[in-house]
Amino acid sequence: MTRGDIQVDVLVAGSGAAGLTAAITAAEAGLKVLVVESTGKWGGTTSISGGGLWMPVNPLMVRDGVRDSRAEALEYLQEAIGDAGPASSPERRAAFLDSGPDAVRLLGRLGVRWRRSPDYPDYYPDRPGGKTGRAIEVAPFDSRKLGPWYATSRARDGLPAPVMTNDVWLLTRAWSTPRGFVRGARFVFRTLGGIATGKRLVGMGGALACSLMHIVLRQGTPVWLSSPVDDLLVENGRVVGARVGEKEIRASRGVVLAAGGFAHHTEWRQRHHGIPGYSAAPEGDLGQAIDLGARLGARLELMDDAWWGAGTVNPGGGNGFVLSERSFPFSLVVNGDGERFVNESVSYIDFGHAMLANPGPCWLVSDVRQARRYLSTAILGRKKAFLRNGELVEADTLDALAWKIGVPPERLAATVERFNGFARDGVDKDFGRGRTVYDNYYGDPRVKPNPNLGPVEKGPFRALRLVPGDLGTKGGLLTDADARVLRDDGSVIEGLYAAGNTTASVMGRTYPGPGSTIGPAVVFGYRAARHISG
Repeated sequence: MTRGDIQVDVLVAGSGAAGLTAAITAAEAGLKVLVVESTGKWGGTTSISGGGLWMPVNPLMVRDGVRDSRAEALEYLQEAIGDAGPASSPERRAAFLDSGPDAVRLLGRLGVRWRRSPDYPDYYPDRPGGKTGRAIEVAPFDSRKLGPWYATSRARDGLPAPVMTNDVWLLTRAWSTPRGFVRGARFVFRTLGGIATGKRLVGMGGALACSLMHIVLRQGTPVWLSSPVDDLLVENGRVVGARVGEKEIRASRGVVLAAGGFAHHTEWRQRHHGIPGYSAAPEGDLGQAIDLGARLGARLELMDDAWWGAGTVNPGGGNGFVLSERSFPFSLVVNGDGERFVNESVSYIDFGHAMLANPGPCWLVSDVRQARRYLSTAILGRKKAFLRNGELVEADTLDALAWKIGVPPERLAATVERFNGFARDGVDKDFGRGRTVYDNYYGDPRVKPNPNLGPVEKGPFRALRLVPGDLGTKGGLLTDADARVLRDDGSVIEGLYAAGNTTASVMGRTYPGPGSTIGPAVVFGYRAARHISG
């Protein structure tokens, strides 16, 4: 093919929520768009995520009469994030809040079926401006609408069922609480209803990615798979396109980099994080887009951070992510010395930061009641494999368990005895577990007096090894309020935009609420396309 033989208005690199939203918004404005994806599967980390978007003052809250305001959200962001550098500047925070409702309305008008998660609280609900119910997600999507495109969807790697984020907190206790049982029955009927009507329903992040791709295909926007951007084309200091394999794509209006972070770039992870990385993100998360911007002098921020959380090393390779299990009663987390070091029920990023500050082996220790009462998504259907690879250990006594996991038995016994006293009194005097409604969200209301605390005293006992995992990296290209990539001196690299995990997060070093990754990804993908379209 000859030089410059492909001409578009906008080139989008990446097919997750950020990239697809940018493509949709630009196409809706009448621009000619091309989406390129570096791997053979589209959908990015979005497809295998929970699929929630943290969106204060969103249209669904307004519809339901739930009180929220821009001022409260700004106050909460300051309380939750603090001063985290230019990535979370006042201008970028305001842009996120101001454009969130517009992005939701646009995508809803084009076919995305939004739903609220009314019971899901912000992660610091006790701080000024904190709320419950700011998260939204997408209703289960019939993937048959995508035709042959579903065969290359990364959603197929996720949970193959029409489960929603708003289901998970109750499904994990489907056989231990009445509300859990009701939600479990509802989920079963939803699944059977889809089968009976010939639908192939997907939920959570898969539903979001599939809904967005359905719009992209309906708009007629071409999507190229296995097409990584090798280099950016620059003329007179402006990005005018990109080289993709043997092709040169000219993009007269701009290039949007939304190709994820560097979760699986082992060298970068070791350099910036001090660990090789135990990420649940897809294998294509190698930092190519960040490197492309850096070559042009883009400023990088928050490269030492990630969307941390407790992870697992899965049988057969790959990594898992531990969420609800940390909050279940009848369990606690100890380090290699057999001591607690954190409130087990805090938000996953805070838990991850605590793990990094306590290097070495870490174990989620529980008694038999946790295994019998609650669904563990971390080892679902793979218990025997986890036992074989030593990531899960069982023993009849705590003393025997301690020896098996290499923890001093006397220290573990003392830690558990102290913890059990807190469980009986209902107050965790060391770390305050169970103090907030967020802690309680994944607890068991039938356990009294604290739904997150239950004594660890009935064998057999279990220990699951935890590693500092993540949902993706948090650092990358610094962008302004319109998603334009900035140089070290604060000047704009004309024609170059970025969104999602390719950028340094507006959420700084924390995680204000459920969907604080995908929410900004959608908003800044939207804002990039709006700025490009003028």
